[in-house]
Amino acid sequence: MDDQPVISVQDVGMTYRSRDGMENTVLQGCSFDVAPGEFVSIVGQSGSGKTTLLKIISGLVQNTAGEVSVRGLDVSEALRDIAMVFQSPVLLPWRNNLNNVMLPMEFRKKVTKDSRQHALELLEMVGLGDKANKFSYELSGGMQQRVAICRALVSHPEILLMDEPFGALDAMTRDSMNIELQRIWQETKRSVLFVTHSIPEAVWLGDRVVVVGDKPGRIIADIRVRLPRPRTKADRFTEDFAQYVAEVESLIGVSGAIS
Repeated sequence: MDDQPVISVQDVGMTYRSRDGMENTVLQGCSFDVAPGEFVSIVGQSGSGKTTLLKIISGLVQNTAGEVSVRGLDVSEALRDIAMVFQSPVLLPWRNNLNNVMLPMEFRKKVTKDSRQHALELLEMVGLGDKANKFSYELSGGMQQRVAICRALVSHPEILLMDEPFGALDAMTRDSMNIELQRIWQETKRSVLFVTHSIPEAVWLGDRVVVVGDKPGRIIADIRVRLPRPRTKADRFTEDFAQYVAEVESLIGVSGAIS
């Protein structure tokens, strides 16, 4: 891997001021790096500031303390290298799946024969090549989320930020999407920051699991997951996997999943 981190978060904090003038510190002193091509999961209690941290890294929210850089540049100068996937696919129902994927290229005024072909290749990669001309309401929830992932990847971002993208899916679909995401990540070699409430999901997907402590949110652990790749469902029943899950659970003080 490249020595220079693709993302560097240094002493980041976030304080909001309410209408009555009271200050609410959501994040405090958060620091970690992400290497090129690395998959980093982020877990923590609800309200610990995980999503706020992801939005700061994406440039959607401005931090009030510390610095976020991408390849040494301030995040505000590197937004073209970042794409985000939310819990809801947020697909436009009047556009077919191919045109939903192409939306970022339209915003950037880069709709070309090559970019359209790339969008079709992405849909093919996630098993939806025959659904390019269908509409989102004709797809299952898992399929819609695959389209959203394709939309995030179509502009060739270096960094993929994912905010609980499978939280609304049923358990079986979520498992299949975990396997699909691992495959996409290994094929595209993007750096991924993945926020989830599921500790087993965080461990199974991540090269590392960053644990955010509660109120104000701060990094309380950064655990490297030394499980072989590619991972299978069977890996979730190994002693090593169980030990990683138990370690994260003990840090957060919960069992299995957090809400």
